[in-house]
Amino acid sequence: PPQTPGILETQGSLDLLDLVGNLSSSYYDPGSDSDDTYPDDDATPPDYDATPCHNPFCPLFQRVAPPFLAATCAAAALVTGALLVALAKRPQGWPWPQSRALVAQLALGSALFAALLPALAAGVGRGWHLGTGPCRLTHLLWHWSVFAQALLVASGAFHTAWARWDPRSRRLAVALWAVALLLATPAALVSGVAAGTSCVRRSVDILAPAYLLHLSLCLCLLLLLPAGLLLAALAVPRLRAGWAAGAGLCWLFLGLWAPYGAGLAGEFLLQARLLEPTCSSFEHFDLALGLSEGLGVLHCGLGPLALLLAWHC
Repeated sequence: PPQTPGILETQGSLDLLDLVGNLSSSYYDPGSDSDDTYPDDDATPPDYDATPCHNPFCPLFQRVAPPFLAATCAAAALVTGALLVALAKRPQGWPWPQSRALVAQLALGSALFAALLPALAAGVGRGWHLGTGPCRLTHLLWHWSVFAQALLVASGAFHTAWARWDPRSRRLAVALWAVALLLATPAALVSGVAAGTSCVRRSVDILAPAYLLHLSLCLCLLLLLPAGLLLAALAVPRLRAGWAAGAGLCWLFLGLWAPYGAGLAGEFLLQARLLEPTCSSFEHFDLALGLSEGLGVLHCGLGPLALLLAWHC
């Protein structure tokens, strides 16, 4: 498959998923511990003539990603397990806004997300050798979990949506998970294996229709949705009352993923050259995008923990 184009005519910005294997392509030499450098030679674009540009993203995350993903997975497994035990032993202790049906589905989404982390952590150091199919399946499940939780949190903003686990709420649950799977499909289509050992988030051009669709869905669910819910909560007294009762804890998920949505928008503007790339943006943007995705990854541990603490208190 084609390599991911970037603002420097090399592979584009990388994130935690892009680090599965030796995902640095032209940015990173696995045999070197030095920072990535764009040399000052005749091939350098005019913006980079004055001085070499160093990108420390790949060597840094090559070291940080495996322990971070492993620790996050372990913490998520522990907290989600405790949450499920609390759901089973005290079913009557989950009135609105942390209704049992909603909390159970959020726990399921977090568990699905966390289950992917061990394979990703192993792939960071050893490379991705499972082929294109498992790579795309990983991206599909990753985004299915994230999108399903976003839709669940949005539906939970309405007090009656999960008040009871009746035929109406069961139909709603099936519909939300089915829609989330449909919305996650473009993520699988645009991902792929690069350089034989790299399961990359984007293996198509930045302006490819499939990627533009995927990007639009990410921005709608991770950026516009939380902004819309916040404005609605401020404008509608009934929703604002739900926040006062503790429903805002469920929205912790959206707050953790919103910076990553903004990072994806910035990545598109830079790589489509709607914003002029500079040496500073080359040096710092990949790091900012990786950190914002790392913040989102924390949701699988912090979300269940917040719900468990709210129930306990």
